[in-house]
This record gives sequence, structure tokens and C-alpha cells, in this order.
Amino acid sequence: MTSHTDTYHCLNCERPETMAPLVGLRFQNRSFWICSQCLPVLIHKPERLAGKLLGAEGLTAAPHEH
Repeated sequence: MTSHTDTYHCLNCERPETMAPLVGLRFQNRSFWICSQCLPVLIHKPERLAGKLLGAEGLTAAPHEH
């Protein structure tokens, strides 16, 4: 029997799933993980993920009001 030993990491801060809750996401037919603390970056400032998430430089922030 094979055991699953991969540890997933946040695509932004690289914290492992043993240190922070991770949320899975799909983009351009690929799977990624982002931690709950970095999720606002994906929503509000996705350009900061350029170089970490292929194609992030083309994403725009979600519209919102404060």
C-alpha cells in the first residue's frame, strides 16, 4: 500500500498545511493552494502573485466598496 506523504504549501507565503489552513483553487487547468491569510491577496491584489501564479499579472482585483 502506498502512503500519501506530500505536504502542500501556500503559493504565496509557502507556509505548509501543517502551519496554516489551506484552500485549494484551480486556475488555467492547474491546482494550487493558498493559505487563509493570503487569500485576501488573491481577491484584492492578485498582481502580487505574479511570478508565483502563472498568469496572475493579468488578473484584476475584485470590485468592492468600503
